[in-house]
Amino acid sequence: MGILNVTPDSFSDGGRFLDPARAVEQARRMAREGADLVDVGGESTRPGAPAVSADEEAARVVPVVRAIHDVLDLPVSVDTRKAAVAREALAAGADVVNDVSGLGDAEMARVVAPSGAGLVLMHMRGTPQTMQRLTDYGDVVDDVAAELAESLARADAAGIARDRVVLDPGIGFAKTAEQNLELIASLERIQARLGRPLLLGASRKSFIGALLGGVAARARDAGTVGACVAGLARGARLFRVHDVRGARHALDVAWSVLRIPARAP
Repeated sequence: MGILNVTPDSFSDGGRFLDPARAVEQARRMAREGADLVDVGGESTRPGAPAVSADEEAARVVPVVRAIHDVLDLPVSVDTRKAAVAREALAAGADVVNDVSGLGDAEMARVVAPSGAGLVLMHMRGTPQTMQRLTDYGDVVDDVAAELAESLARADAAGIARDRVVLDPGIGFAKTAEQNLELIASLERIQARLGRPLLLGASRKSFIGALLGGVAARARDAGTVGACVAGLARGARLFRVHDVRGARHALDVAWSVLRIPARAP
C-alpha cells in the first residue's frame, strides 16, 4: 500500500502532492514500483496534528481519488476517519476505506456496509491531539487485540463481511516506542486471536528515528524496510509505506526465504 498524502502538514511529505495532477503522477510512479494499491489521505494524523473539517478533507481527497480511478488501473484506498469523507470518496471510485479510528464515527460502518468496499480497521485511542497521553496498557498486545475486536464487532453488527476487513495494530498511535516494538514482535498473537489479515503501518515513524539516533523522517526508509521484514516474519501481510520500491524488493526477497520450511539438521 503506497502512501499518498494530499495534505500540507503530514510529518514526512506534507504539501508535495496537493495538486491532483502531481498526485496522479505519484500514484503512477508507485504502481510502477510495485504498489498493489495507493492510500490517499487528506488529514494528517501525526501526534498533535490539528483537526480538519470534513468539507476541507473531502476537497483534498475526492478529486485525487477520482483522477486516479479514472486514469490508472490501480485500486485506491481513502485514509479517513470521517463517514462523510468516506461516502464522497467511495462515490468517486475508492475501493477501500482505511479508518484509523476503527469505526470511531458511528456512521462509518453504515456508509461502508452497502458499498462492497474493503475496510481497514486501525487501533487508536483518543485523537491525534490526545493519543500520546493514552499509552497506559495492562498488556499492550492483549489490550490492542481486545480493542480491535470491539471494532471488528461493530463492523459485524453493520453487516460488513469479515472477508472485507483487514486489521492494523496502529503503530505510533497511542503507543510508546517500546510498545511499538512489542506489537510488531507479537503480530502472530494478534492475528491468531482475531483471524483477519494484519496491515503494518510503520513507515518513517518516530520509533524508527529514535532507534537510528534521531534521523529525520525522510531518512528512515531503510529502517522502515527493517520493520516491514520483521513484521512479515511475525505475521503481517500488508504494508503501508512511503518508499514502495525499497519495501517491495525487500519483502519479495524475504518472503521467498520465509515461505520455505526450515529443514531439520
